Amino acid sequence: MLMNMQNDYNRFRQIIKGKIKQNLRKYISNGEMIGRKGKDLISIPLPQIDLPRFRYGDNGQGGVGQGDGEPGDPLTQGEGEEGAGQAGNLPGQHIREVELTLEELAEILGEELELPNIEPRGKKQIVSEKDRYTGIRRVGPESLRHHKRTFKEALKRQLISGQFNIEKPKIIPIRDDYRYRSWKTISHPESNAVIIYMMDVSGSMWDEQKEIVRLETFWIDTWLHYQYKGIVTRYIIHDAQAQEVDRETFFTVRENGGTVISTAYELCSKIIDKDYSPEEWNIYAFHFSDGDNWSRDDNQYCVEILESQILPRVNMFGYGQVESTYGSGEFYDYLEDYFGEHDKVILSHIPDKDAIYDSIKDFLGKGK
Repeated sequence: MLMNMQNDYNRFRQIIKGKIKQNLRKYISNGEMIGRKGKDLISIPLPQIDLPRFRYGDNGQGGVGQGDGEPGDPLTQGEGEEGAGQAGNLPGQHIREVELTLEELAEILGEELELPNIEPRGKKQIVSEKDRYTGIRRVGPESLRHHKRTFKEALKRQLISGQFNIEKPKIIPIRDDYRYRSWKTISHPESNAVIIYMMDVSGSMWDEQKEIVRLETFWIDTWLHYQYKGIVTRYIIHDAQAQEVDRETFFTVRENGGTVISTAYELCSKIIDKDYSPEEWNIYAFHFSDGDNWSRDDNQYCVEILESQILPRVNMFGYGQVESTYGSGEFYDYLEDYFGEHDKVILSHIPDKDAIYDSIKDFLGKGK
């Protein structure tokens, strides 16, 4: 019975995943689901699907199956009372919210976009040590005494010596019977990663452009968290100056001022210098802008910083350019001229929310 229920549940989960895959492009471009994100779960609205669930009635509300009933009591209380109003002749569309773990969501993303698993750079292995209980020994601290094995040894000794009375069973361990858990230290290689997001918040980057960045970074985060067990995220905003901020500020700060992109790249390089040795970390840097920099001289300076300070130390550098009414978009062309064939540089043009799906595949499709 329980096995059949588990099989039914597993089949149901596969149906859900299939439904999400069919509409993944829509979900990616829709920010509504991000608002339903919990610590480890995310709720996704699925139309026209019935979820199997048990419902428990309120105690003391009357009705058959809820205590003592009287003749004429309804089977379920309030049936027919809900949804009162003018009658109609069209069927309703029933939307259910399905909870998925972020790991399940990442699996769906990877399967649908055909994303390869990331292979961490060889030198970025951190070894953590953990104690694991692996056996039993005769000596050890009292806190690790294995009581079941101790009494088992005592019983064996009493049976062999004829001291055990089956009529009055009593097991009394002596010192030689004591057994203790033993352990050894296990080394686990772990790959740690850091994501450094940079975003232009100058006057030409409005709420619509920042919403595109918010959606895209959510999906990038989801995939990279699935690939790495230990991951850190840092946020940089810039107009004519750059500063590090928290996530909430990153997406809510009001746009203002001019644009000097190099200030963000300088700060990114300083953060890597200070906190993330390339020998120990997989480093990802993403920059989002409308491509309107203040001068060609600064464009050239950005190229120099990337070439000498950032690219030698990162797994990949991604530049996503969102369209803006007032943005010139020249920076994308400048980077393409210099880094169009560079193995670590990935450029993506994001004109609107519908383009986020393809942009994610641009950034993550090479398994860097």
